This record gives sequence, structure tokens and C-alpha cells, in this order.
Amino acid sequence: MLSISHRGHAMPASPIRKLVPFAEAAKRKGVKVYHLNIGQPDIETPKACLDAVRNSDMKVLEYSHSAGNESYRKKLSEYYAKNDIHVSPQEMIITTGGSEAILFGFMACLDQDDEVIVPEPFYANYNGFAIQAGVRVVPIGSDIETGFALPPIADFEKAITPKTKAIIVCNPNNPTGYLYSAAEMETLKEIVIKHNLFLFADEAYREFCYEGSHTSAMHLKGTEQNVILMDTISKRYSACGGRIGAFVTKNKEALDAAMKFAQARLSPPYYAQLLGEAAVDLPDDYFNATKAEYKLRRDTIVKRLNAMNGVFCPNPGGAFYAMAKLPIDDCDKFCQWLLESFSYNNATVMLAPATGFYSTPGRGKDEVRLAYVLNTEAIHQAMDCLEVALQQYPGRTI
Repeated sequence: MLSISHRGHAMPASPIRKLVPFAEAAKRKGVKVYHLNIGQPDIETPKACLDAVRNSDMKVLEYSHSAGNESYRKKLSEYYAKNDIHVSPQEMIITTGGSEAILFGFMACLDQDDEVIVPEPFYANYNGFAIQAGVRVVPIGSDIETGFALPPIADFEKAITPKTKAIIVCNPNNPTGYLYSAAEMETLKEIVIKHNLFLFADEAYREFCYEGSHTSAMHLKGTEQNVILMDTISKRYSACGGRIGAFVTKNKEALDAAMKFAQARLSPPYYAQLLGEAAVDLPDDYFNATKAEYKLRRDTIVKRLNAMNGVFCPNPGGAFYAMAKLPIDDCDKFCQWLLESFSYNNATVMLAPATGFYSTPGRGKDEVRLAYVLNTEAIHQAMDCLEVALQQYPGRTI
């Protein structure tokens, strides 16, 4: 009998998407589902960006350069300069979403069985990309009680082995929303220089910082050869379906290696590059309203969660996610129960079980991630559902 690969068996299901069949079944029964499980913004994609695609008069939809259209890379270097990140168009490769940028980093910089250290909980797809690349994710724990602050430097030191080649950090963080401070980023700088490691910096949520400012890994002096910036337009312009990201580095050897993988996949999506190019010309104050809206949603959801009996939710400093500790026995069972067996006013809420964001067995069983990508009215209604659900759930622990 034919069998699939060990890699296929090992590839994890998405903790964000694995409950979709249960949500679809609930909807077929007429139950409204409030989707707080996935970071799909409801903020409209800027009209000027969509118009750039609509009004394109190309006669042939050609391949772009494997590194992306030069005109887009030039525009993107202007965008980075506004964020005090000074890179040339020749120091970046346009990728098919931020996902491909992460995969290129793993494939270009790490060998089979090499290790990459990541604070957990972490973006679940890092596990999937690591399996595709044949590398091993080594977690070091952060805790909800500290708001998921960067673990102590001693914890990194203990995790480093001869196989360690990189650290990956998402700032602001998905799934926790934690915003790493300048001091914490300097700590990472100290570690990667001391141990000669790559620092993979996933900065998909750079624009959404609510307390304090964003410190990019590209701001760290002396790490020019260590830092690989992994970026995307998906979140900042509500353009998730465009699938446009960027692999950015001053390390020419790493860039040249990644370029070979880019050539193998031919070219990134053409139309979305037009969208991304137009986005750079948006007014400098474009993010002000979006950021204010997300901050309002954050304040709303965190206040509602912490008012519920037995619930704790630290205040996230960025992105549009919150992690909450609930009085439940098992978050996977609870999240499925919400969709299969519960409704309030003919509605329920879809959450992401936190176990999928940890790789240490047993961690996150009483935690969930919530994406505050709905308007405040919908958030209040979703929180009404959750509050009643926690009172009725058979596996409640207090």
C-alpha cells in the first residue's frame, strides 16, 4: 500500500484553521459565528491600492523578476527609510507572503537538523516551516503572568547547542501581542553576536504599537550580518490575500542563497506587487486611524475578558492579538465545544486554542488566542457569548 512521507505525517495542522469544519457546521445550523480565531482584518484595503490593480493596462501578465519588480523594491526601500531602516532595492527579495520569507530564511541559513530558538508561545506556522526545511524548533518559555516578556538571557544560553544557528522573534508578537522593548532587542543583539547566530525578525505588525515604539532588528548596530528581516504587507494594509512579503538582509551570502530559492519558484505575485507599490504612496498619516481603531478594540476586549470570573488577559502592547487564561480544563475541547454544542442568542465565538502556539507538551491547555479584528460592537457580542459559555462549559475548573 502507498504511504505518505514522514514529513507529511509530521506536518502539524493549523491551530487557527483546524476548527473550520466545526464553524461551518454551526453556520449551516443557522448559528452566527464571531471569528476571533484568525488575524484577518476587517479594515478595508486602501482604495488607492486596489485601484492600482484595477487600472492596470498591461497586455500580458508576465513573470516579474525573481527578486520582485525593481520598481516595487525601490518603493519598498522608501517605506523602510521612513521607519529608519536603510536598505537598498538590491538587499531585498519580494516573497509570496511573509510565509515564504520565513521559509527562505530557514532553507538558506540552516542545514538539516540545525536548531532555531524561539520564545514560546510562537506563531504556529514556524513549526510547519521548520518541518519543511528539516530543522528543529527549540522553544524557551515565556509566561502569561509577565505578559510574555522576553525570557531571561540565561534561558537562551541554556538552550544553545552546537546545532543552534538562529533565533527567531516576532515583534510585535503573534500570538501574544507583546511588544519587545529596545532593551529586550539589545539583549537579543548581545546573544546573537556572542554566539554567531542569525536573528530572524518577523515584523509583520510593525505599524501596530500602542504603548512605546517599535524597535526593529534592523536598528541594532553591529548585527548587519546577523539579521534577516521577514516582512509582509498582509496586516498593515489589510491585504492578506495579496500574498506579498519581503526577505530583507545586508548579509549578501544569505541573500544570494535565498535568491536561488526565489528563482526556483520563478516570481512572486505580479498584481499584488502593484498593490504594494501604490501602498507606499499612501499619506504618512494613513496608519493613524487604523492604529486608533485597533487600540480601541484592544482596550474593549481586554477589559471585557478581565471582568469575567476566573479569566486573566495581559494588556498586549502591539499587533491585534490577545492571549487569555481561562478557567477551563482543555482549550482544544473548549473551542470545539463552543462551535459544536453552545450558542447564546443563536451565536457563538470561534477562538484559537493556545496549545497550537506551544511546542512544549502540556503548555497552554488553559489559554486561548483572540484576534480583535472585529468592530467593538461585534467584540462586545462575542464577549457576551464567551462569558455565558464559561458559565455553562462542563469542563470549567473553578
